Amino acid sequence: MHKRIITKTVFILLLMVSTCWAGGCGKNLAASQPEKETCPVEMVLKQLDEEALKLKSYQCRIEYLFSQPVLESETLRKGSLYYARAGEKSKLRINFQTLKQDDEKEQKYIEQYIFDGVWLTHIDYQIKQVKLYQQAEPNEPVDVFELASQNFPIIGFSKVEDLKKEFEIKLVEQQEGEPENFIHLYLNVKSDSIYKDDYTSIDFWIDKKLNLPARIVAVSTEEDIYEIKLLKPKVNKKLNKKIFELKIPKGFTVEKTPLNAKEK
Repeated sequence: MHKRIITKTVFILLLMVSTCWAGGCGKNLAASQPEKETCPVEMVLKQLDEEALKLKSYQCRIEYLFSQPVLESETLRKGSLYYARAGEKSKLRINFQTLKQDDEKEQKYIEQYIFDGVWLTHIDYQIKQVKLYQQAEPNEPVDVFELASQNFPIIGFSKVEDLKKEFEIKLVEQQEGEPENFIHLYLNVKSDSIYKDDYTSIDFWIDKKLNLPARIVAVSTEEDIYEIKLLKPKVNKKLNKKIFELKIPKGFTVEKTPLNAKEK
């Protein structure tokens, strides 16, 4: 997998995690009248911001569907996601276990992504290869969400004013027959946005009852579609520190890309 796809995939996953605990208006919405009147975009975003710092840990099952309509191709990966923060330091691990390509049968396909504040590591068990991409200096580790925000707008961490500058944001009214327990936000990329070369639009669905995001669909300028579902989330439950340990399997090749190396 090309580095651009790897990093974009991880950044989109980070975007989902960044909103996992920040659903401040969910309970009010569930008991309220029409969302458009009682919970405007500004209220949703500001309440997400206010709740963001409460997260200490997060884990869930994840389904990631990558579609390329132009090529009539799609790939579905399933696995688990783990996040933990202690003070200003945070860690992330994503373990994909299976893969389903187009109409083929689902198969075992292990891929792992680990970020420790300095290195973003991709472990591919199929080709027995480990690639490490340095993201910060060893003595200046960056937060998971700080890293992601450089490449993708993070609701819950991006200022409302900044989001409005880059996107046209609106609440999508519920359509007949759709589930009633979701808030749907639509972000349309503006022509002068810093994200204009990467994305055209992003859709979020936030679960009102759980105050958690349930799904995201991001459309790239290349017409690729990234769809992610977070299932059975657990917030602020104790995680074993060993989950985030990097263990390079015996016999795997290792390739490191230093911080200032130019992408080929």
